This record gives sequence, structure tokens and C-alpha cells, in this order.
Amino acid sequence: MSVEDLRRSPMMSHLLDALDDGEDIGHYGRLTFAMVARYFVEEKDLVELLARDGDTDEQKARALVEQVEDKGYNPPRREKILGWQEQQDFQICPDPEDPDACNVYNELSFPDSLYEDIQDYREEKA
Repeated sequence: MSVEDLRRSPMMSHLLDALDDGEDIGHYGRLTFAMVARYFVEEKDLVELLARDGDTDEQKARALVEQVEDKGYNPPRREKILGWQEQQDFQICPDPEDPDACNVYNELSFPDSLYEDIQDYREEKA
């Protein structure tokens, strides 16, 4: 898997473009990006991508990636992304009016282990 795979998601492509431009994508933009991208790129590459953010550096990026990995955060659902977006200036979801936009589970193919983890969580919760 790679950055090219991430670009299949319009939201992730939007975040990648912003990072490439050195924009500050906000805390929740960085968190969303890390939670999704960790399934597609190596940890060192993820840190490098996040360090392009206008409001972070390599040390902060590494700390965020380690937090996401240590906590085992799964990619957020669309509703969570839209809620986070309301708490910051940068628009994470480029088309929030489209009910199909920013649903990474529909836009990207994740490893089977992620879907198994989600199913296990739902079973435990029930």
C-alpha cells in the first residue's frame, strides 16, 4: 500500500495536497490523517508527511503517530470527522454536504485485520 492508494479517497487526497503545500491542517486533520494513513504507509513516511504541516515538526509528528499506534486507533467514521472539523478552522472533509464524502471505509480498502478488530469491538460492546 502507498500514498497513491490513499489518494483514492478525496478527503485523504485533500489532506495530502494541503500537507504538500505546508498548510496547517489542524490537530484533528493531523489525527484523522494519521489514523487512516498508518494502514497505507510506513511509520517513518507517515511522520515525514505529517511534519510537512505548517503547525508541527518531526518531533510532534512522531509523538502523534506513536500515540495513534499505541492506542490502536481505527480510522474515524464520517460523523466523527465532521464533528472534529467543527472544532477547527481547516476543513478536513472537502465536501461535507455530500453524504457519501469522507467515508474512508467506502473509499479505501483496509487490511482484513482492521475489519476484524472493529467486529470484535462491536461484539464486546454488545
